[in-house]
Parts: sequence; C-alpha cells; structure tokens
Amino acid sequence: MVQHPFLERLQQGPILNDGAMGTQLYARGVLPTQCYDALNLSDAELVQRVHMDYLAAGAEIIETNTFGANGVKLAAFGLEGQVRAINRQGGRIARYARDIAGSTAFIAGAIGPLGGTLAPLGELTEEQALALYREQVTGLIDGGVDLFVLETFGDLNLLCIALQAVRELTDLPIIAQATFDEDGRTPRGQTATKVATALLELEADVLGANCSVGPEGVLNVVRDMLAAGARYVAANPNAGMPTQRAGRLMYLSNPAYFAARVPDFIEAGVTVIGGCCGTGPEHIAAMRVALDALRAGGTVRRSEPAIVRTAARTAEQAAGPRGTALSHLLAEGRFVTAVELSPPRSLSPAALLRHARALAESGQVDLINVTDSPMARVRMDALAACNLIQAQTGIETVLHLTTRDRSLMGIQSHLIGAHALGVRNILALTGDPPSLSGDSQSTGVYDIDSVGLVRVIDHMKQGHDLAGSDMGSPADFCVGVAVDPTREDLAHEAQRLREKIAAGAEFIMTQPIYDLGTWDRFLEVFGESIPIPVLMGLLPLLSQRHAEFLHNEIPGITLTEETLERMRQAGANGREEGVRLGQELLLQCRQRFQGVYHMPSYNRHDLALDVLSVLDQQGEKVAN
Repeated sequence: MVQHPFLERLQQGPILNDGAMGTQLYARGVLPTQCYDALNLSDAELVQRVHMDYLAAGAEIIETNTFGANGVKLAAFGLEGQVRAINRQGGRIARYARDIAGSTAFIAGAIGPLGGTLAPLGELTEEQALALYREQVTGLIDGGVDLFVLETFGDLNLLCIALQAVRELTDLPIIAQATFDEDGRTPRGQTATKVATALLELEADVLGANCSVGPEGVLNVVRDMLAAGARYVAANPNAGMPTQRAGRLMYLSNPAYFAARVPDFIEAGVTVIGGCCGTGPEHIAAMRVALDALRAGGTVRRSEPAIVRTAARTAEQAAGPRGTALSHLLAEGRFVTAVELSPPRSLSPAALLRHARALAESGQVDLINVTDSPMARVRMDALAACNLIQAQTGIETVLHLTTRDRSLMGIQSHLIGAHALGVRNILALTGDPPSLSGDSQSTGVYDIDSVGLVRVIDHMKQGHDLAGSDMGSPADFCVGVAVDPTREDLAHEAQRLREKIAAGAEFIMTQPIYDLGTWDRFLEVFGESIPIPVLMGLLPLLSQRHAEFLHNEIPGITLTEETLERMRQAGANGREEGVRLGQELLLQCRQRFQGVYHMPSYNRHDLALDVLSVLDQQGEKVAN
C-alpha cells in the first residue's frame, strides 16, 4: 500500500507548521465579535493573504480557517446551516493560496473544541458530538485537505471523539493536539502521559500540544509524550502568556526567541513545529531560518535579532535578482545584439540548437529571438524552442508570442508556463493571419491583439491575471513590441506604437530598415521622443534575387531603391555586398538605437556573425 505523502515527509525530519490564524485576522482588523470562520465565505481574500504570508515565510503545513467551524459555535452567529460550506471553502482557500504561491505545503483541516461540554458535566452527548464532528470533517474532505489537525482540546474525551469522527470518514493523517496549563495538565486535569497513551491507542499519526503557554511549557509537555512512546510529536506554542495593553491582547515572545528555541525542540525529538496564538509569519520565517541552519549543520544563537531580518529576505534571495538579462542591459544603456532563429518544421531540434550554440559561443550575441510560426506556417512551438535553447546553450531568449493561435485563457496559461520555464522576455505580436499560408483548414483566434497582449503581461507584472485574480507574486517579464517604419500609413503605425507603450511595453524591435532616413520619417510622424529603448531590425541580404523577393513578396519588408541597385550591381558577390550593407547600417545605428535585431534568412547565423564582426573591428560593443 502506498504511504500518504505527509507520512513520508515526517520520516525525512522536522517539518514547519504555520502560526496563528485568529490573532492574525484580529491584527488585520477583524473584530473579536465577528465569526472568524465565516470569513471563508465573506472575505476569502483576507484569509488567503494570511495563508500566503505563512507560505512566503516558509511554512510546510498551513491550517484551514475552520478551527471553530462546527454546528455549536456557528449557531451563535445563526450559521449552523453553513457548516459544510464554510469548511469546504476553508479547504479551497488554502489550496488556492498554495497553488498561486507555487508551494508544496500540506493543507491541514483545522478542527477545535465544540464550544459545548460533554455530559454528565454538560448537555452534549457523545453521539451528538460525533455527529457534529462528522459534519465538519465532511466539509473539509470536500475542500480537499491533505490531513487533519485536531487542536486546543482541553478535554481528552472530546479530542478522542473528534479523532473517531475523522477515522470513520477518511484515512487521511491526523495530528491530535491537546492544550495544557502551566502545571502540565489539561484544563480537565489530564497529564501529558495520559493524553499520549489514549491518542496512541486510537492510532493518531502525530500527537502533541498547542496553544497552552509559551515554548518552555510546551517543551516540557512534549518530552513527556515522547517518553510515553510517541513516534511523531507536534509542538505549537503560544507566543508566551498574553498581556492586556491599550485594550488589546499582546503576546511577548518575539520571533528571535522562537527561533532560538528551535534547537531545543528538535533535540528533544519534535517533528512538527510551529506556533499558535500570538505568532505570525515573522515567527515562522525566523523558525524557518533556524531549521535550515540546523539542517546545514549550523547553530542558532539565542537572542539574535538579525535572524528576523534574514528571514524576511529569504524568499527574495531564493528567487534571485529580479529582471531579465535583457532588462538589465537596457537599463545600463548597453548596446544590445539579438539574432532571430525560426524553429524547425520537423520533429528534431538538432539544427536549431546547432545555430543557437554557434551564436552563444561567438560572444557577439546577447539574445536569441525565437519566432512563433512566421507566415502562419506550422513549426515547433516557440516556447519549447526557447526552453531548449536556454537549457542547452545558456543564452537568454526572446519569445515571439502571437495572439493568433490562442484564446485569452490560453495566452495567460502560456505565459505562466513561460515564466515557470525561465523564458521571461516576450515580444508581443498579433501574428500573421492563417490565410497567409494558404491553409484553409486553420483559423485565427485573435481574442486580443498585440496591444491587448501587452496589457495582459503588464497585469501579470503587477501580480494578477486579467480577471484580477492574485497570482502569488509579480511576474518578472520584460515585454517588447514591434514597429514597422516602412508602412504606407505611418500615422496609423505611430498611433499603434503609442498604444503599445501606454499598455506597458518596455522595448521596441523594428522591422528591417535599409536606410536610416526611413526611421527619421517615422519619428517625424510620431512627433515626440520615443521613451523606451529601440532595437533596429536588420536583415542581411544574400543576393539580388533574395532582395527582390523580400521587397516584393514579404509583408513588412521594404527595401530602398539604392539597396536594390547595390544588390543588382553585386552580381555573384551578393553575399559579400549584403554583409557590407549590414555592417554599414550597424555602425550607423549604434549612434541612434540601443541595439540591433538581426533576422538572417534561413537561420543563416553565419551572416549575422559576419555583420556583427564589424563591432569587434571598431572596438567595444558597449554604447558610450
């Protein structure tokens, strides 16, 4: 039988739980008179933010906001009919937070005392209590939790009933925790040894103590549980004893103190460690650093305030510096060199990778652009090609992404995948229409155009999708757009460029230019200084026939009469003349543009490198 992943994880060593939910909601403005569990339905975003803060701090277990979501406690707010809905939503919120955080944390369905007393001291029978817990457990199972955490039980009998309800309905793992007073006994007078013995008989997977007092008191309790034969023990103490200040409960144990106590708990044999009332993401982040230090064989000094500052930087350091290599080059004012490659029509990427390696090894190229089925002809997916190039050559790519082939949902999904693969430079394009290829079976989607695509990416860079849903963190894209200064209607092209810049474009790549006067005419129509970097498009010519073909048959490419004449005069030396023309343009554009974007026909990388060689002859590549 396959073991549950949580139980497998326990065998690997200590695991970090999250901290308090209730005191975090209170700190974020929720009044004590409100029903905190009902926030799952009324303010899911607030609950989600708490979960995400704990995940960012390094928690490997997050507990649902359902501690009091049972029929007795909810009845005080007239919500006894919402038990399953509130618990189901609690699980969904936690799962959603985990998904958008990109975490592998486990979701623990939190269950607490009923708020009523068992007979004979109270009116609640065991059968009633069992039915109430079954209802809550069912909702949490529907919500997709990975395990259950039964916590803050002062009555061992009620804890055993809750455990029985879970066991009747599921085989998911259970963490069963009681709360203890300063004398080491539950509020009903039961010792840690008695609690441990009873929970072991009921086959709780993890037993432990939470809430209670601060770390010292909980440490003493879990030592007794371990001595009673427990294999896995959980310790989730409060942040010390609370005190009343300015009408609010304040907890005195700070994150540094919690971190400093981590070695004591681990040395004692604790497997699940976290916090309860008064602890927040800062405590968990500090404990994360302490646990990682112990794993690495280091030590954690007591009373070390710097540990909190270190923890706060953990997530950012793990992600590395923000921004792509391209964005940094542009910000530094460097002259950027990019070369375009088209993915293969065949199933083999061998030729593509051969060209990419040659470009990467030349030392002359900063980026490789990868086209997205140009001329609307079937080729290997551009994202797959970018991923292969970056993985096997180390050079950064620019993904050409068209809106032709994907719905709005598909585009956003594609971008999320690109980001995960480390393909972060995007050239936003509308794309050639399918009719251009002559394939009558294919149709374009065009939910949005290139301006809309830039807006989508800009939304992602702010941390949410186009519908406003949180994505966990801001995307790290660098988005560019195309401009064609050779169009007949320059006024329309200029207006489109303004719209692209306003939508969030960060750089521009032009269609091929063969005379800088072409660019001057466009700038005159544009009527103002272009506020973002521009890379000039350059397509080296191979022959007179090649020049005539581009000029007359390829949309977006217009050659000057002087260029056409020079290629006619070149005759059999067309390649050499094409390289000379390219070198002349390159040297001129260095003073006018922040980079050059080579588009060698037929993936002739040798042509691009021959043109770029003039930069070595002229000295440094960096623009002054």
